Amino acid sequence: MNLDIELETGCGIVPIVYKDKAAVSALQWAIGLELFLLSQDPWRVILSTDHPNGGSFLSYPALIQLLMDRSVRDERLKQVNPKLLAGSALADGLSREYTLNEIAIITRAGPARLLGLKHKGHLGVRADADVTVYSRDSDIARMFASPRFVLKGGTLIVEEAQLRRAPAGRRLRLAPGYDDSLLPDLRGYFESYSTVSFANYPVQDLRDDPLPL
Repeated sequence: MNLDIELETGCGIVPIVYKDKAAVSALQWAIGLELFLLSQDPWRVILSTDHPNGGSFLSYPALIQLLMDRSVRDERLKQVNPKLLAGSALADGLSREYTLNEIAIITRAGPARLLGLKHKGHLGVRADADVTVYSRDSDIARMFASPRFVLKGGTLIVEEAQLRRAPAGRRLRLAPGYDDSLLPDLRGYFESYSTVSFANYPVQDLRDDPLPL
């Protein structure tokens, strides 16, 4: 309703099938990679389903390989219409390759820090014991697609790349405070301009308690 009537938001998580020769697909693919590769601070970029646009979780190993292995990236570039990459840093020979440590930051430590999840994204005292162990492989995509061990909250769920159990998860959420004095103005704005009631926006009756800030 927001997207089609109010035009206030986007479409959320929508996996997209990319076509090598399609102009829009080529641009989305190149822009996503360039944002990562041109950024000098991995703590300021996060790998997610909307970065690049609408990517599936199943594509993460291939995307991480593109970030870590320039030779694979250059081969993929040959499959894209060169006219669509005019002026692209990738086409100009962008040579940077992410380290394994930088991948850990953009996929684990960075998101945890941004979201205030103090028990996630590190191996320190009081962390949640979420650990993934990989067998070193020259094929980076294969390595990330088939971890040797995965522990979730200290429970072994993947062993020798095979799923052994799937324990129930929990919703992780924060509840930061806000200035109550803003509510009358917000409510007035909705009453004047929006077809959606302001009372419909708060998410209520969530099952899991918020994490401490």
